[in-house]
Amino acid sequence: MSDHTLPQSGPVAAFGAHVWHKQRPWLAFALVLLAVALLDPAQFWPSVHKIGGALVSIAPFLTASILIAAWAGATGADNLIARAFTGAPAMMIMSGAIAGGLSPFCSCGVIPLIAALLAMGVPLAPVMAFWLASPLMDPSMFVLTAGVLGLEFAIAKTLIAVGMGVMGGTIVHLVTRAGGLATPLRDGVGNGGCGGAKARNPAPPVWQFWQEPARLTKFRTEGTRTFLFLLKWLSLAFLLESLMLAYVPAELVTQTLGGNGLAPIAIATIVGVPAYFNGYAALPLIGTLMEQGMQAGAGMAFLIAGGVTSLPAAIAVWALVRFRVFALYIAISLGGAFATGLLFHIWTVL
Repeated sequence: MSDHTLPQSGPVAAFGAHVWHKQRPWLAFALVLLAVALLDPAQFWPSVHKIGGALVSIAPFLTASILIAAWAGATGADNLIARAFTGAPAMMIMSGAIAGGLSPFCSCGVIPLIAALLAMGVPLAPVMAFWLASPLMDPSMFVLTAGVLGLEFAIAKTLIAVGMGVMGGTIVHLVTRAGGLATPLRDGVGNGGCGGAKARNPAPPVWQFWQEPARLTKFRTEGTRTFLFLLKWLSLAFLLESLMLAYVPAELVTQTLGGNGLAPIAIATIVGVPAYFNGYAALPLIGTLMEQGMQAGAGMAFLIAGGVTSLPAAIAVWALVRFRVFALYIAISLGGAFATGLLFHIWTVL
């Protein structure tokens, strides 16, 4: 009988393992949604509507980032982006942080661009600086923050965004110099390095890429691959977020984040990750909580922690990079959110 059994290794097993690795998010999504339908049928359609609404709300950012990543790969313009992240480490980190503060990407929308930069060999330190600063502030966010929370809050959040990028990029640079984080991306996503040949010697871009069939095919392939990658992970993330919103009372969040001292800042830092909606939706929430007595430092910590490490973004990052990079990303985000929330609280009470 053993002569007729399928081998435990080889092409069939390898293909099965590959399919399992790629489809785990969809399987988890289906199982969780099935559990909701069986255990709490009344929550099924609200969760489905939440998922659809969330995907629609971030669609412009995701579409822009996917198109930019695919366009950059097809034209070769990604090499010019890589060149902007070359030179002295301090200059690269500062440039990445400032560029992130000006870019209109949310914490999820920036991920395709991050993957493209790492895959082409851009050093992780300036990429991390861009990565941390980008979802925290952009011109439209600055205007809206000033209108809802005040100009002082908006200016402080802008400085914090750039400061978080510089801090994170510097930490990553030091860790990399010590011999860690050599290959940031997971297997199958890409092979990032510390200054690849493409970054040092970029080829001239071909702006009219649609005139070359190979480049047009690459544009379509990269765009489709990135879209499917984000869709499966974000769908799962928004499903989990909908369940948190359904089963965690809003009054509990308000009571937890109220009061004075260090505890509300620490709690806001942790709660900001699962409770954060998006940068624009979070502003009215924080404005309301501050009117009810929440200290400004806790509000800032909530916005910083949630902006960088919101649940959808954290899940997508987990799928993108190796565990050491993910752990460092979480540590920098939460540590920076708590520190900046504390500093902003001290500033406001002086």
